[in-house]
Formats: sequence, C-alpha cells, structure tokens
Amino acid sequence: MSQYYKPNRNPDWNYGGPRFRLSRSKISLFLDCPRCFYIDNKLGVARPPGFPFNLNSAVDALFKKEFDTHRALKTQHPLMKAYGLDAVPFDDPRMDEWRDSLKRGITYRHPASGLLISGGVDDVWVNKAGELIIADYKATSKDEKIVALDQEWHDGYKRQMEIYQWLFRQNGFKVSDTGYFVYANASRDREAFDGQLEFEVTLVPYVGSTEWVEGTLSELKKCLDSKEIPQASLDCDYCRYREAAGKALMNSAAPSPKTLPKTPVSRKIIKQDAKETPQLF
Repeated sequence: MSQYYKPNRNPDWNYGGPRFRLSRSKISLFLDCPRCFYIDNKLGVARPPGFPFNLNSAVDALFKKEFDTHRALKTQHPLMKAYGLDAVPFDDPRMDEWRDSLKRGITYRHPASGLLISGGVDDVWVNKAGELIIADYKATSKDEKIVALDQEWHDGYKRQMEIYQWLFRQNGFKVSDTGYFVYANASRDREAFDGQLEFEVTLVPYVGSTEWVEGTLSELKKCLDSKEIPQASLDCDYCRYREAAGKALMNSAAPSPKTLPKTPVSRKIIKQDAKETPQLF
C-alpha cells in the first residue's frame, strides 16, 4: 500500500465531522470540479495529490527567514525598496500560526453556512496607511522575466490571494486590495550547474476582488448538504479517468454473450383482473 496516498480519511475530518474545516484549497477544488469536491469532502475519498516540490519548498523556507529578519528589525526588505513599495513585514505574534496551513492558519466561522474557513499564508506586510498586504511566494524556472500573472492557470493563484484577503478582513483587519507575489525564477542561462541555482526575483502586484467568496460559499454549502453527486467539470481529468477506467473494468468483467448460460424459461399463466397474463419466471 502506498505510504504517500491514503484515499480514505478519518470520518472526523469529513463534512459533518467534528474536525472538518474548509481550507482555501478545498474552495478552489469546488470551483475546479464540484464532483471531486463532493467525493473528497462528503464521501471522504481525496484526489491523489501531486508529489511535493521540494525545491519550491526550500525557496519558501528561505524567503520566510529572509523576510522574518526584516520583520524583527522593522525594516524594509530590499525588494520592497527596489519596487518603491512603502511597506514592512507585519510584526505580529500570530505569524507562525497564520502560516500553519495544516493545523492552524487564519480561520473564520462563516455565520451563514456555519463552515469553518481556514488558510495558511506565506507572508503579511503592512503599509504606511495601516493596511495589511497579503504576500505569496512562488518559484519556477522560465526563460522570460515574470512581471504579470496572465496565464489561465494563474487563476488559481489569484483565487488563493483573494481568499486570504477575505479571511483577514473577516478577522477585523484593514486589508489592501493589492497583494503581491514574490516570484523567484531560476535562470537557465548559466554555462554549468556548479552546484547552485541563480534566481531572478520579481515582485508582481495583483489587485484582488473578494466579491465572489460569499456566493461561492453558499453554493458550496448546498453541494455538501445534497444527497446527489454533482456533475463533473467538463475539463476535470480525474473524473474523465474514473469514468474511462470504470467502463473498462465493467466491460472486462462482463461475460461474453456467447458464454452466457442457457437457463430454462418456464411460462406460467395467471389470472389478473379477469384477464390471462403470461409471466416469465
């Protein structure tokens, strides 16, 4: 049995269980495919996860150490200065809690649905106006300089940012509409690896809108309360695989018409409403 993927979780963590919480990733899952979301959170069978990107995790960890140094000193990070952003890392004793996406994070009990919403941020900054700025670290390797999030698959990153902005507002904080992605782009132009990578770090602003969150939570709650499995998203590869694999297994297990056993059929006549009705047994 795989040590990495355990599909059937403890029912305590499913919808209706005492430890159920709705993370920002599960909200994104609902938007990506309601059927996968239902199977995961209502039936307790999660999608197989992707393997962890350890290099990306290393970049995240180093970014956090770097910004935490300036947090303690209450100084600007050089990247903020380079981009003319008048802000400093937000110094709050709850930072470690807010970063812990698996066990803690920043949480809010949504009154209309009763759902406990949670999310784990990478960083929070504060500007001169006292507004909190949500920051998210990303790492990749592309030939071009990263200055904008203009690809379709970036929509997930944007929703992630907006959910964090919404969560902090619900916790009573004044939050800037503009968040920032700290993007580390590994260079491929070096003549040799030589045991190190060089990164170009850019600061990519994004103006978020959280107007979609309340409506999404309402639809999501209806989905969880329904006894009907929702339709799959048209572009969900997981659902397409399950359907194709299910059909293949059924066809493989079905007996060939040539080998079906010949069962004798008896015919019996019974009377019903003064009419003779033939029935097969």
